[in-house]
Amino acid sequence: MLKLTPRTKRNINRIIPFGLIWFILSLVFLFSEHAVSGAQGNTLDSAINVNLQVFIFASFGVTLVGLLVGVIELVYLEKHFVTYSFKAKIFYKFIIYTVFLSIIIFVMFMIAASIEMNTSILDIQVWNKYVTFFFSITHLSTLMQIGFSLLISLLYAEVSENLGQNVLKNFFTGKYHNPINEERVIMFTDMKASTTIAEKLGNRKYFELLRAYYNDLSNAIINNEGEVYQYIGDEIVITWNLKKVKGADASIKCFYDMKTDLEKRKDWYHKTFHFFPEFKAAIHVGEVTTGEIGALKKEIFFTGDVLNTTARMQSLCKEFSTDLLVSQKVLDDIQEKSTFQFNSIGNIPLKGKQEKVSLFTVKIH
Repeated sequence: MLKLTPRTKRNINRIIPFGLIWFILSLVFLFSEHAVSGAQGNTLDSAINVNLQVFIFASFGVTLVGLLVGVIELVYLEKHFVTYSFKAKIFYKFIIYTVFLSIIIFVMFMIAASIEMNTSILDIQVWNKYVTFFFSITHLSTLMQIGFSLLISLLYAEVSENLGQNVLKNFFTGKYHNPINEERVIMFTDMKASTTIAEKLGNRKYFELLRAYYNDLSNAIINNEGEVYQYIGDEIVITWNLKKVKGADASIKCFYDMKTDLEKRKDWYHKTFHFFPEFKAAIHVGEVTTGEIGALKKEIFFTGDVLNTTARMQSLCKEFSTDLLVSQKVLDDIQEKSTFQFNSIGNIPLKGKQEKVSLFTVKIH
């Protein structure tokens, strides 16, 4: 059985809403047009009479176009417009898609017209109908409908990118409208010597460094099915829901994949910033209460002792001369223990906590 990679599954989950957006809007437009003209028998010569075959083809075709827009947007275009402003992204993408969708309109109209007339797509009647359609109000209406669907799709893509796919989905489904308890793996990462580097680079250059740093770490997070909970300055808080993922194994592998991906760009960082960003991290497992919070701005928010404990653990990395610390609970949850080598550093008191925590350093074989 074909097993999809985490990146492929993520892309599929992000692309499907494009198809749904286009399908739902097409039904709205079709109903509106039918209410205005179809029910009164006022169908224009330039329009196609909708029968069951045409309806099925149009519904399938429009949904397919929406999915295709999603593929182009998320797999190809998104990475080329990372540094563009919101307005510039929408403007340039709209032009690109307008050209692309004009070709799609032509192809789909010709097929639908041939279905309606029960004749070949090469029949002169089909071509005459397209010429009539091209110079008609129906064509203008079609362009406006597709333009609106495209605009909604692009807005969805931008909102999804800024909030995060899972966060947006959870808001729509209301999953966390009422708080729920979840078992999660939490990883806190922190760039080393970031304060000193920020002072040397200045605000703007340091911002550019952080943007590149976050981008370079993203592939490892995606490939190991992690979710970015928060970016806090140069810190990243990453989580894994234990009901969905082998979070303990994935989190440690994610840490080393992040290290590897950064190392590949070492020369570029030295050339661009005269500095290579290294980081340390801590991983812990525990129960969090997850829910929507905020009055002026809604967020999916975690509360629980596991967050404070992980943060305290991460602050001890320098003291123990290690880049990664994990708790006993993480070790207990590891399913592929032969993949890693754990070395105990004992039961360590954490600032602000009464109970000591058993901590381990980790190496990967």
